[in-house]
Amino acid sequence: MLLRLFYDEKLAQASYLVGCAATGEALVVDANRDVEQYVRAAEREGLRITHVTETHIHADYVSGSRELARRTGAKLYLSAEGGPDWQYAFAAEEGAVLLRDGDHFMVGNVKIEAVHTPGHTPEHLSFVVTDTAAADAPMGIFTGDFVFVGDVGRPDLLERAAGYKGTMEAGARALYRSLERFKALPDYLQVWPAHGAGSACGKALGAVPQTTVGYEKRFNWGLQYTDEDAFVEAVLAGQPEPPRYFAEMKRINKVGPDLLGGIRRPVRLPHSRLAGLVEEGALIIDTREAADYAAGHVPGTLNIPLNRSFNTWAGWLIPYDRDFYLIVDERCEHCIDEAVRDLAFIGLDRVAGYLTSKAVSAWAAGGRELEKVDAISPSELARRIEAGEVNVLDVRGQVEWESGHIAGARHIPLGYLPNRLDEIPTDRPLVVQCQSGGRSAIAAALLQREGIKGILNLQGGIGGWKAAGFPVEVAASAIAG
Repeated sequence: MLLRLFYDEKLAQASYLVGCAATGEALVVDANRDVEQYVRAAEREGLRITHVTETHIHADYVSGSRELARRTGAKLYLSAEGGPDWQYAFAAEEGAVLLRDGDHFMVGNVKIEAVHTPGHTPEHLSFVVTDTAAADAPMGIFTGDFVFVGDVGRPDLLERAAGYKGTMEAGARALYRSLERFKALPDYLQVWPAHGAGSACGKALGAVPQTTVGYEKRFNWGLQYTDEDAFVEAVLAGQPEPPRYFAEMKRINKVGPDLLGGIRRPVRLPHSRLAGLVEEGALIIDTREAADYAAGHVPGTLNIPLNRSFNTWAGWLIPYDRDFYLIVDERCEHCIDEAVRDLAFIGLDRVAGYLTSKAVSAWAAGGRELEKVDAISPSELARRIEAGEVNVLDVRGQVEWESGHIAGARHIPLGYLPNRLDEIPTDRPLVVQCQSGGRSAIAAALLQREGIKGILNLQGGIGGWKAAGFPVEVAASAIAG
């Protein structure tokens, strides 16, 4: 048996290739949309992909399972659990084999057994793997979004992200029962999860790629509870805000993702086209670093830097129902391909064209003004707060806010900002602030794009504020916790 891990750093998402050397067959579990990476990896190992499966209907990225099965001619295996509301709409069209708890299939000599592990989602399956050529007992389990290293899958996403009312507590109770079943597995069993640190599918995911059942039984907080009510309360508390695009991912993956036929580079537009796009009110995403954008950018553009958080904030802030354009750093040859790949992973396929940062320079050279985002130091902010000269907007998450914030600041998490613009005070200059300055830079760009003037970004965020010795207020709920 052969096992290969594929890990996307930005999504904190893991997928796997399982191969049988004796027969040359291979299975891919939880494929993302870059299906060629799996095909190339299988070819390098002398394998052919014959089976494709996934643990559940994903909410944080567009699944590549359908496309990979089409691309390779592999048989698709999908969950039949969870009831009528949680069935794959495209399963019959693709000739998929539907799996229930206890079903199994063979990939050469490798046995893959489906285990129904609801809680994160009603249809969720885990897969127990046995290399029958070498052993009569299982080696490991693909846990998907059920059990992570140091954490468990969050059961609130269906309600908080996808709008399925009344599912949160029921999901938490189902998760508790699934975890009780997990505890009965052999301690030596390896655990291969679908996410690592940085994923919004949990609140405390570890940064190592795999673990064992025994280790998690000892050290995973979610496996320490013996009282169901106490577990439900704990697992629903302190979860981060689920990105708004998760609801769209659920829909896409349930009805069937579009087939890309490969991730392709969009057309490069001439510098002269930029002025026309701005006049037309086109959505233009400037992917340069925040400092470069702050130093000078084309009015009306929105800054989402091409860094590890690009997928997250693109999914929060770019609408799915319109074309948009990208500006990428001229000095980075691969940036456009990276950006388009990242966007395709979350279903944002309507990139109508791109320009380079030279277009920004050409804009200024043509006599047009560039906008800037000025910074403010913690000491200057403290002075201006004391003088009543500024308003402060904190764009961090709820848990961060409760753990300590600047007195008098208004709180709107960045992802919700486009829908709450009417709450933004405009009677004084507005200082935008987050943890270290990254999210507030995006917020400043968004507010400028909406025509709000006098935006300042706090240097170093709340971290810089506290390091300078200035106090914070702590929410009563955080003190109680």
